[in-house]
Amino acid sequence: MAGYLSESDFVMVEEGFSTRDLLEELTLGASQATTGKAAAFFVADLGAVVRKHFCFLKHLPRVRPFYAVGCNSSLGVLKVLAELGLGFSCANKAEMELVQHIGVPASKIICANPCKQVAQIKYAAKHGVRLLSFDNEVELAKVVKSHPSAKMVLCITTQDSHSLNHLSLRFGASLKSCRHLLENAKKSHVEVVGVSFHIGSGCPDPQAYAQSIADARLVFQMGEELGHTMNILDLGGGFPGLEGAKVRFEEMASVINSALDLYFPEGCGVDILAELGRYYVTSAFTVAVSIVAKREVLDQACREDQTGAAPKSIVYHLDEGVYGVFNSVLFDNTCPTPALQKKPSVDQPLYSSSLWGPAVEGCDCVAEGLWLPQLQVGDWLVFDNMGAYTVDTKSLLGGTQARRVTYAMSRLAWEALRGQLLPAEEDQDAEGVCKPLSCGWEITDTLCVGPVFTPASIM
Repeated sequence: MAGYLSESDFVMVEEGFSTRDLLEELTLGASQATTGKAAAFFVADLGAVVRKHFCFLKHLPRVRPFYAVGCNSSLGVLKVLAELGLGFSCANKAEMELVQHIGVPASKIICANPCKQVAQIKYAAKHGVRLLSFDNEVELAKVVKSHPSAKMVLCITTQDSHSLNHLSLRFGASLKSCRHLLENAKKSHVEVVGVSFHIGSGCPDPQAYAQSIADARLVFQMGEELGHTMNILDLGGGFPGLEGAKVRFEEMASVINSALDLYFPEGCGVDILAELGRYYVTSAFTVAVSIVAKREVLDQACREDQTGAAPKSIVYHLDEGVYGVFNSVLFDNTCPTPALQKKPSVDQPLYSSSLWGPAVEGCDCVAEGLWLPQLQVGDWLVFDNMGAYTVDTKSLLGGTQARRVTYAMSRLAWEALRGQLLPAEEDQDAEGVCKPLSCGWEITDTLCVGPVFTPASIM
């Protein structure tokens, strides 16, 4: 153990206890509080983060993972990933400061934002962060002036037209401009040590990785011809955080491994990195949100039902909306579906329902077209898969966390993290079977598949 995470940082969960049980306890306590305000809160399964890490190592054994801090900067996540030995991909000064505050050395930090403020570059120089990204002459000139000892990684464009987020619209140098940038770096005595790319989030075509790795090989050759020591390949992110994604992580890993074997074979002396955010945290977080107001809308245009009452729909207002934890509605075009804390009876009628946030305007709609039983003000709704880009950045060093996070981990996961469970000896005949500390050392029917969460089980 490196000492980043201790037992006091989380709730130890015994076998048979789930996140739903913990949520029920916490929501009951929040409802009974005398403050009069039941604020939304998160429950985070750190064991799920640990399992994702071992799964990553199993499928991409040559790739060294770096965590994208901006995806979820909560301290429990940072500490458990630091304990697992990850590096950290930071976009700004606040993120670098945060991970260094918990004890992460500068050698494990990359400032991967190609568009940095001068103050951020100076901070990196002062605090020993040497690995920085760039994709244009202006950025290179800033680094030459403020951090001449930096080791630069050239960020190149990708074919991300099918991705949910098109990062190449803003970041990345074209292949045509790479030689010019590498020449300028050489003239300025700035060391370029590698190439990075990012195919964007939600990419449905894993072959985008293969094409980008091939492009990176060309840039490596340019750099080597000009005298740069090229020894880092950064695969960026874009790895799915949900099991039900259009392209499974295992499919992406297979394409990446084949491309690496072709263009950067084992023993070539290149350190291969990846910057993962959603992959680690999406499914680990569950959020509980309370109903703060409701309004019934009668549909007079429809025929009355057998009781003589006109059909109605119900509008519920929550204490969180699309400008808070449900921002994925705006940015990822999702429709969050809640689980009810109180299970309805079989004969309880369902009503067409919509969920709205606290903003007094028409865009703060969390979900529509839901069929829910009659709910009351003060009832709690639970949403799973809420770990990516939902925890407020005010949790960064020097600020206050807007939403409380309760961390939990099973004893088995904790013992594995502490190194008390060792991998079983390799069985050459058991092809495809996960080993302990490899993918799913949790007690499940099929070790290679994560447990089914309801909504997010503590393993």
